[in-house]
This record gives sequence, C-alpha cells and structure tokens, in this order.
Amino acid sequence: MGLQSLTIFDAVKGLREKKFSAVELCRALLERIEAVEPRVHAYMTVDREGALVAAAAADKAYAEGSAGRLCGVPLAIKDNLSTKGLRTTCSSKMLEDYVPPFDATVVARLKAEGSVLLGKTNLDEFAMGSSTENSAFGPTKNPWDLGTVPGGSSGGSAAAVAADLCLGSLGSDTGGSIRQPAALCGVVGLKPTYGRVSRYGLVAFASSLDQVGPITKTVRDAALLSAVLDGYDPMDSTCVDQAVPDYQAALGQGVQGLRIGLPKEYFAEGLEPEVRVAVMAAVTRLEKLGATIVPLSLPNTAHCLSVYYLLAPAEASSNLARYDGVRYGFRAEGVSSLVPMYMKTRAQGFGPEVKRRIMLGTHALSSGYYDAYYLKAQKVRTLIKGDFDRAWEQGVDLIATPTAPAPAFAFGAKTADPLTMYLSDIFTLSANLAGVPAISVPCGYSSKGLPIGLQLLGRAFGEVDLFRAAHAYETSEAWGQKKPVL
Repeated sequence: MGLQSLTIFDAVKGLREKKFSAVELCRALLERIEAVEPRVHAYMTVDREGALVAAAAADKAYAEGSAGRLCGVPLAIKDNLSTKGLRTTCSSKMLEDYVPPFDATVVARLKAEGSVLLGKTNLDEFAMGSSTENSAFGPTKNPWDLGTVPGGSSGGSAAAVAADLCLGSLGSDTGGSIRQPAALCGVVGLKPTYGRVSRYGLVAFASSLDQVGPITKTVRDAALLSAVLDGYDPMDSTCVDQAVPDYQAALGQGVQGLRIGLPKEYFAEGLEPEVRVAVMAAVTRLEKLGATIVPLSLPNTAHCLSVYYLLAPAEASSNLARYDGVRYGFRAEGVSSLVPMYMKTRAQGFGPEVKRRIMLGTHALSSGYYDAYYLKAQKVRTLIKGDFDRAWEQGVDLIATPTAPAPAFAFGAKTADPLTMYLSDIFTLSANLAGVPAISVPCGYSSKGLPIGLQLLGRAFGEVDLFRAAHAYETSEAWGQKKPVL
C-alpha cells in the first residue's frame, strides 16, 4: 500500500514517528493525482508548488517540535471555500478567474494545524446539484465506475478521497451535498449541526441550510478533522459558542445503551431493494453490537422535498444577486449600458440549473406569492423539526436511514428531469431543514459493485453519539476497506 492510501490517523502517526517525511507524502499524492486525475477530474485547481512548500514547512515543524494536529496531512478543499491567493470558482463561469484575498475560517484552521492543501475540488455550480454534472468545467467521474456520477454537489471532494487523490477533504452540505456523494463514492461524510462550524468564507448558497464538513476514508479521520474545524467564530453570526467535545475519546465507547430510531417513512416506495437490504443489514449489525432499535415515525418527511425546493432557491436568489458583473467575477462584453450588462452577464455567467433555482426562488419571494410559498414553507419546516424534537423526547438517541435511494447512476440518466434528480437527496434534506448533524458511512455494495451508504442522524450538537455509533459499525465490518480499481 502506497503512502497515498493512508488514512489521516495513520499519516499523522507515521509523520510523528518519522517513518516518512511530509514532502515524501505530498509527492506521493501529487504523483497519484498526475496519474489518475485526468480520468476522474476531481480537481478544479491543483496547487503543486504551494503544497510542496507547505510540506517542507511541516517537516521543519516536526523537527522543531512545533507540529500541529494535522501537520503534513495532504487535504483537498471544495472550490466554494475561499482560499487566499488560490482561485475559487464555485465551478462557475461567473467566478472562473476569481482569486480571494482571504481564507475561509475552516481553511485558516487547517493551515494553522500544518495541513498541506493540495488544491480545490470540482462541484455542481454554486453547489446546486446532486451529480456534479452541473459544473461549468465538466463533470467529475465516480472512481468505482467512470460511467457513473460521484454524487453532488461535493462530488469532486468525495471522488478525490475515494480515488486516493487526497487523504481527506472538505465539502459543504445544504441538502445532502456531503453525505450523498460520500455514499455514492464509498467514503465517510459528515454534515455537522448547523452552527457547529463557521461558514465564514463559504460562498453562500442557502444561508440557513449551508454547513461545512469533512469527507474522509474513516470515521476516525472525520473526528480528527472535526476537532479542528468545529468551534466558535465571531466572523459568522450563526456560529454557536459551544465547547468542542473530545471526539476521539468517544470512538471506543461502542453503541451499548444507545436507542436508534428506524423511521418507516425512509423505507417507503422509491428505495431500491439492494439499498434497503444493505441498510437493514447495517441496522441489524448495530443491534447485535448492543444498540436498541426503536420503530419510529417522522410524519412530515413527505414535505421535505417541497419545503427545501422553496426555501433553498429563495435564499439562493438573494445570495446570488451580488453576481452582476460590477465589482468582481465575469462581465459580459459588448454592452453599452448598465441594465443590459446585468442581464447579459447573468445570462452568460450562470448555468441552466443555477438559473432554474434563481427563478424558482425569485418567484417564491415575489409579491403575491411570498405568503403562499415562502412563508408556508417556513411553517412546514418548523413541523419537520418538531418531528425530530419528539423523537429525542421519546428517548431516541440516533436515527438510522439510507443515505441515498439508489447507488450511483449513469451520466445523463437524470439531467432531463430535474425532479428525478432532486429526489436523489430525498433522505438527506431533513437534517438540513432541522439543523441536526448526520453522517454517512459505507454499508455495502450493489450487484454492480457500487457503494451504498448508511445515514445516522443525531440530536443538535450530538456529534459525539454519531461518531460513537458510526465508528462501532465501521470497525465491525470491512466495507470501507475496499478500494476502487483505477
């Protein structure tokens, strides 16, 4: 096994024990990227020179005894997180040449701990999509089958981890954009509690739903990254000032005494039989490990899709109004006055899916429709959160569901029907609407050898229980140890 196949935990251990240097580790990843990236297209930008400089600095820190918690670990960043001096495109023509003058808080925290940032990963344009087919610069391919999608919108981040093109990555999750691609690519993906991680420097899609989180090879690695990413940031008014628990200490506690709810609404029509079988086998395994499985109903689940596709586009309509060609980003040519410049810039700069969601959101917020659509959706969102609150009040600690209704699908299979594409996130939307944390872990493979994910949802700021249960399940099975052949 080459250095590029290491977990973050093993890489840190090897670096501290001087089994290899940070530069050697970085070069192994860069060689892997050079060999595999042309087929996968996980990256928008690879910062080879910057990564080698950071790796050399990491080796110096180890020699001086000043190494941080992630010193020398090669990571990738979703290309909607600001990186100082390194372009941040959101996979959109609108920001193709934009170079931020500052780092997002999560990026700054990784750098402060000595991480080596390899580059920026591909995504659906402005994080709007479930397959990474909406990138203005071409789709990312699933390492398990290059003819299938990696999921989205953090498809590049998930594919990079699965293909050993980085040891871990950051994604953003607005309606499942970390967990769904993690499931389709056979890796671990965590959406933290809303307010647990700073959004400062994340290019906004839907501000009441967006969260930044890790995509990794193991649950332990997700816990290691979370320990660095989590915590209060005064630059983000939604970030909660709450102590970060010792996630590593929770990993060995097992699931004995945990009550895990099994909501009937997540096992209804539309779930592929192979996914159902794999997820139920995982639930059975958790029960054998000591958890108590509790039948559960979350009756407002049926409204999640409708609520999400009113609220998220409405917020996107507002957030994306700033891209008008005036101050930064793409500007259309051949116009002589302001209003035509606005119109032509946005028409040329945004792709079809972004335009669709802006129009949906603008309509939902418009005079005469605000109460009927946006306001009503907010009220139903409260009902959805109430379902989860009642589950916790009944003594349920976690909730187990499929992450996605089906394994990875072929390119083009759903692009002609937006609703069919939107249904790819049917099981992940509720966590964002309710603000609760959720994690996806591999739990099997389809008959075609494509990964299947188990989703666990927890109480607000209950990441400790998520890590505890996900790690117990992961270490009792060998699903996550299998690698795609490239």
